[in-house]
Amino acid sequence: MLQKPYFHIAPEVAEASERALCACAPAFDRIDRQTEQNQQKVLCAFIENRVSESHFVPSTGYGYGDRGREVLDRVFADAMDAEDALVRHSFLSGTHTLSVALFGVLRPGDKMLSVTGIPYDTIHSVIGLRGSGQGSLKDFGIAFDSVALKEDGEPDYDGIEQALDDAVKMVYVQRSRGYTLRKSLSAKTIGEIARFVKKKKPGVVVMVDNCYGEFVDEAEPTAYGADLMAGSLIKNPGGGVAPTGGYIAGRSDLIELCACRHTTAGVGREIGATLGHTRELFLGLFHAPHVTGEALKTAVFAAGLMKELGFAVTPEPLEERHDIIQAVKLQTPENLIAFCQGMQAGAPIDAFVTPEPWDMPGYDSQVIMAAGAFTMGASIELSADAPLREPYAVWMQGGLNFHSGKTGVQLAATHLLQLFKK
Repeated sequence: MLQKPYFHIAPEVAEASERALCACAPAFDRIDRQTEQNQQKVLCAFIENRVSESHFVPSTGYGYGDRGREVLDRVFADAMDAEDALVRHSFLSGTHTLSVALFGVLRPGDKMLSVTGIPYDTIHSVIGLRGSGQGSLKDFGIAFDSVALKEDGEPDYDGIEQALDDAVKMVYVQRSRGYTLRKSLSAKTIGEIARFVKKKKPGVVVMVDNCYGEFVDEAEPTAYGADLMAGSLIKNPGGGVAPTGGYIAGRSDLIELCACRHTTAGVGREIGATLGHTRELFLGLFHAPHVTGEALKTAVFAAGLMKELGFAVTPEPLEERHDIIQAVKLQTPENLIAFCQGMQAGAPIDAFVTPEPWDMPGYDSQVIMAAGAFTMGASIELSADAPLREPYAVWMQGGLNFHSGKTGVQLAATHLLQLFKK
């Protein structure tokens, strides 16, 4: 029986895909080994914490004594190599989760020092780099400073040492590249940063924006000395199942401060109705290592294919990865738009929609997003987005399973080549 051609893939793209798959085989093998280790870690966390069907029962009202909520926190803590965790569907986004952690730990007169340069766009208004009078850290008398990474993407330890003045309470690390072309940081590198700053300034809190990085390495940053980290459940740790939410993991005393910020002082984590979401969050975490592995394979394939087609990519196809993001330098705004529109055409949801650049809240330039997802904004599902500004690179991520992710990437490349032929 002949295989039915469900999609039109340009012959050049199909041929380049076969070459890319062959070249990427070593990376796929490495991802499979890492995925198995992380899947075993998560399975072990479920078993050791005696997860049962009774933990899926919803609570309402205040949610006092919700056993499922309490056990979910413990399972997440074990899966994230942390002492404790706070996992809630009521965290509205990764930015909201990070904001709760920042306000939970920092106090007026403290300083937050980012050692990976200026953080991702959406956190700017939380810090106070943009806007005023809306309750930013700056409005509350919390200062901010930053030290850029060196040109090779490594931490600038000399610069960090100079910036570690008496006011610095928190050293902040953004693990992923955001809308830049720098390298993402490994959990081990973050551990080296933690050891360095604690030696120079004991008592400083090392906090990590861990978005896009969960289950990519053999362990999380908290295993190497980070005190606190946070992320979104509609990225890696939600496994494509969690419909919303976020997590904070790390030292128990810091988690308690964050819980009091999330709810109210004196009550902390003891309240919060789960409203029937607990099962989804458990199930999402269980699937998370495998789904993250599928997203990594999709990213590796995209790097290999686009490189075969003559475009610069970062990371390179066989390069070690520490997040799920793949950047492709598309050179012009027209190429960028065409790539995103082609990827949208391969989405399971809203494939008929044509994405266009728009003024997205929280960003300082127009942004185009291809994201036909079951969960709105879920970047563990195949998506591609970018601000319309130089170097006109696209940042893509996700893929619930490799085979659909591969098709989406091929359609994006086909759409791009059609632009050249016009």
